[in-house]
Amino acid sequence: MIHALTSGTASLLAQAPAIPAVPAAPAAPGFSVTFWVLLAIAGLIGFILLIVISQYIQLAVQAWLSGASVSILKLVMMRLRKVNPSEIVFNRISARKAGLDIDSDQLESHYLAGGNIERVVRAMIAADKAKIELPWDRATAIDLAGRDILDAVKTSVDPKVIDCPSVQSGRQTIDAVAKDGIQLKARARVTVRTNIARLVGGATEETIIARVGEGIISTIGSAEDHKTVLENPDRISKTVLAKGLDSGTAFEILSIDIADIDVGENIGANLQTAQAEADTKRFQAQAEQRRALAVAQEAEHQAEAQKNRALVVLAEAEVPKAISEALRGGNLGLMDYYRMQNLMADTSMRASLGKPPEQS
Repeated sequence: MIHALTSGTASLLAQAPAIPAVPAAPAAPGFSVTFWVLLAIAGLIGFILLIVISQYIQLAVQAWLSGASVSILKLVMMRLRKVNPSEIVFNRISARKAGLDIDSDQLESHYLAGGNIERVVRAMIAADKAKIELPWDRATAIDLAGRDILDAVKTSVDPKVIDCPSVQSGRQTIDAVAKDGIQLKARARVTVRTNIARLVGGATEETIIARVGEGIISTIGSAEDHKTVLENPDRISKTVLAKGLDSGTAFEILSIDIADIDVGENIGANLQTAQAEADTKRFQAQAEQRRALAVAQEAEHQAEAQKNRALVVLAEAEVPKAISEALRGGNLGLMDYYRMQNLMADTSMRASLGKPPEQS
């Protein structure tokens, strides 16, 4: 049955009239489909590039209008090197407007080295306005060394005052003792200015404070009398300033002023008292040593006397034995023995009679 239906359908299709073919649309004269595809891709790429480069175009135009032109290619290469183009352009414009010609390559190299190009440019502008010689190489070297170049230039233009001793030390005054033993407590203020030429490798404020403190102690210690120092405090500042304490440091000392000076303790008298107490204790120790030696010697003598008494007792104990031996050997008669006993009794009686009544 299915075969019959299939055969019928085929015969009906064969008897149907033929449908005329639809002619194809004529192609545009001179252009192919591939061309339009490539043109669309190129337009899309150009649009994307225009969006990406628009920010660089704005920076380039801004720099060109400010007289510090930077090419778009350089700006794109900065971005590829992970450098902020805006910071380079703005600092170059600032330097150019201030009359300094700093190339973008110099700014970029210092940025890549880890420096702060904004503070370097501001420091160079301030130094140029103050007629201070500060070339680019020296400014970048100071910045890379970890010093604040802008603060250094400000200190060079506007000197600052350093307290001696410093607040961080926790001490209020510098204490020194004159030759008469009187303690003086001084406090100084040092006015310094930054020396740009010695900023790299120069000592810091701590060295200035230490040197000034040493000079104050030395000057007070060499004074014959504390009254001389109190009468002329400027003697300290003149003496300390004449020593050239700023050599090898990043600063130039302009003045050293004694802000305050007070009289402290009488160190000489305290030392003499302490010495006297020490001598007393030493003499007492020596006397105690001699006393202990005398006691030891006395004990030794007593022991020696006891020893001698023991020897005497031993010797006296031998006398009866000797008498017995003499009696046995016939060397001593009985009458002689009695006479000896009577003599000893008389001697003992005379000795008892010769004693005072309280001792008898």
